[in-house]
Amino acid sequence: MGAIMKRELGSYFHSATGYIVLGVFTFFSGMFFYFYCLYADSSSMTYVFSNMLMIVLFLVPIITMKSFSEEKRQKTDQALLTAPVSLTGIVMGKFFGAFLLYAICNSVFLLYAFIIMLFTTPDWAVILCTVLGMLLMGAALIAIGIFISAMTESQVIAAVLSIGAGLLIYMIDSLANLVGVDFITNILNAISFNRNFSNFTYGVLDLANTVFFLSITAVFLFLTVRVFEKRRWS
Repeated sequence: MGAIMKRELGSYFHSATGYIVLGVFTFFSGMFFYFYCLYADSSSMTYVFSNMLMIVLFLVPIITMKSFSEEKRQKTDQALLTAPVSLTGIVMGKFFGAFLLYAICNSVFLLYAFIIMLFTTPDWAVILCTVLGMLLMGAALIAIGIFISAMTESQVIAAVLSIGAGLLIYMIDSLANLVGVDFITNILNAISFNRNFSNFTYGVLDLANTVFFLSITAVFLFLTVRVFEKRRWS
């Protein structure tokens, strides 16, 4: 699994993908940090994080679109399937490679917190808790993207479907407000990424929110393993 993870992470920086993702993430987070913190003379990074949600929804598909679709297009997936590594190890290696790139992107928030320290004392509990929330939510989105990538050999299709899934996730709150049936509204509220993420932005580490994102991650990684298990036996 470790070798696959290193190979996956290295592949991002052997192409332009890793640099583009890092550049776009840093550009938008820096812009939001300037306007909501430096220009507004505020030590709160809440609006920085909340505005980054949409950016993350578009960047994660770029990270995950090549995970398995590129292997299938180049016919190297058969080598992976016959490697002396379990299917779970293969999927987890791909997942952690993508997740490490995403985590590197999020490390820029710690830099912003240290910049705030030059002027005032930042609320480290809120910042660290929100960064954790970003990582957990990103892990869930990456798992969904990897599952979609495993279903097709086209990177473009994988990216489009992942973006579509991300937009649907983003719209769940709006759909919950539009639906007039109480039990459906309750279900939509329960699976809302935004609602489960919001507690982190207040510095509240809720076990239910943490379990939600970890469960989404585990379910889609499990489904990805099943996809390749079915291919191996067919």
